Amino acid sequence: MVSKSYPDGWQLVKLSDLGEVNRGRSRHRPRYAEHLYGGPYPFIQTGDIKAAGGRITSYQQTYSEAGLVQSRLWSSKTMCITIAANIAETGILMFPACFPDSVIGFIADESKCDVYFIEYMFRHLKRHLQHQASGSVQDNINLETLERLQFPLPPLDEQKAIAHILGTLDDKIELNQQMNQTLEAIAHALFKSWFIDFDPVRAKLDGRQPIGMDAETAALFPAEFEDSALGKIPKGWKVKPLDQIADFLNGLALQKYPPEGDDYLPVIKIAELRKGITESSGKASPNIDEKYIVQDGDVLFSWSGSLEALIWCGGKGALNQHLFKVTSRSYPKWFYYEWVKFHLADFQAIAASKATTMGHIQRHHLTEAFVVVAPDNLIKAMGKRMSPLLEKFINNNLESQVLTSIRDALLPKLLSGEIRVQDAETVVEAVT
Repeated sequence: MVSKSYPDGWQLVKLSDLGEVNRGRSRHRPRYAEHLYGGPYPFIQTGDIKAAGGRITSYQQTYSEAGLVQSRLWSSKTMCITIAANIAETGILMFPACFPDSVIGFIADESKCDVYFIEYMFRHLKRHLQHQASGSVQDNINLETLERLQFPLPPLDEQKAIAHILGTLDDKIELNQQMNQTLEAIAHALFKSWFIDFDPVRAKLDGRQPIGMDAETAALFPAEFEDSALGKIPKGWKVKPLDQIADFLNGLALQKYPPEGDDYLPVIKIAELRKGITESSGKASPNIDEKYIVQDGDVLFSWSGSLEALIWCGGKGALNQHLFKVTSRSYPKWFYYEWVKFHLADFQAIAASKATTMGHIQRHHLTEAFVVVAPDNLIKAMGKRMSPLLEKFINNNLESQVLTSIRDALLPKLLSGEIRVQDAETVVEAVT
């Protein structure tokens, strides 16, 4: 039994008391026969569920008619639970889909439970289930593990109210993520048009007015090209190495700077770029040189392992080795961030080509990566468009961090009955 106390009116149940619980199906061997794939039926895998954030809205693979025959098409609103690879990750299907036997499906009896409440309950039970899996030969769980698991269940109306409260926070977080995807797409398209494709210059060269641009801004662009080390570039523009438009500060070996009692900074490594700061993040002395302290809004770039570049919004932390903090005294953040992202695919290819366990790039690769630099007045004009996009992007991420913290604090208290619905509603109304 996971919980030993719960409010009056709640009951202790097993998942199988509340609906159908069965493993996914993939009977064909070999499992990855080509004829099984590429059809109209979504095929959900453990990685899709882990990345879903509780609502499965996308997928990487599909089944053909032959694939469907040896599998099963689960209905929309089926809750998926991973039992191998990524243990105890959960998500609710937003469309009918197939999944393999490394995933358990739960179809709720809607007269007994709300599937969204159950999914939140299993987020709460995730660590318990992972503990059950640890130590087994392949770190997995099974139907028997779930059959032994008991958890408290409030009346149906209260389940729905709890799911609504937590879902309101998740919906706002998802909205921010979608908005940021749009903001990034707009910023990238603008940058590419001006600084990579040179669309305004080409338009003027053809005697056309640049699209979506006022006459004052258009006048900042030349109407001709000249030769450069990168080929034809707008006349009067310059070609510079990436490491001349920005400073790339490598982090510290932070094991040499242990925390000082209860006073510490969380260590930002490559893992934190993906997951944010968690309980498993390392701790370092807060008295390191200020330049190695990461703040919200800093550009971080991992130069080994999985090469990634992002704008950090996960809170104050200490910069670990294998990460660059990218800054510039001469150029705006949007400018050097976009150029780092432009070269990222090439850097990833360089790292992948190295015959080592952890591919990486070296500083000379930054010097060999060239960028095109427009005159200051044109960069300033672009800044009027790009800076508000970047500011909104950062603010959305920071808001999502706050909402995530509130959700994660409310979730165990609501699911145990420690906090009741009416009190939680007041908190959520204040932040959404």
